Amino acid sequence: MSTVITQSLTLEEFLKLPETKPASVYINGEIIQKPMPKGKHSRLQLRLCNSINDVAESVHIAYAFPELRCSFGIRSIVPDVAVFNWSRIPFAADGEAPNDFLLPPDWTI
Repeated sequence: MSTVITQSLTLEEFLKLPETKPASVYINGEIIQKPMPKGKHSRLQLRLCNSINDVAESVHIAYAFPELRCSFGIRSIVPDVAVFNWSRIPFAADGEAPNDFLLPPDWTI
C-alpha cells in the first residue's frame, strides 16, 4: 500500500525535499510514497534493465535506468524502469549520463 500526502507544494518545492526510502513521487500536487520492493521484484527489475541494455546500449538505441527520478511538467516520478531513446539522454560533456533527468522517459515500467 502506498502513502499519499496531500500538500500544496510546487514541483520545485518538492524537489528540494530530502529523498525518502522508498522513493516518493509527485503528481499534480500530491506526494505518493512508493511501496518498498521485495526480492522477486528487484530481481526481475535488474534482469529487465540488463536485457534491454544488452540489446540497445551498444548500438546507441536506448538505455534502461532502474529507479531513476524523472521530473517534468507537474510530475516527478520514479518508475521501476525508465527507458530513454539514446538521442534524448542529456549526456554530459564527458559522455556520462547526468544525475538529474528533467524530461519524461520514452517508456516506463
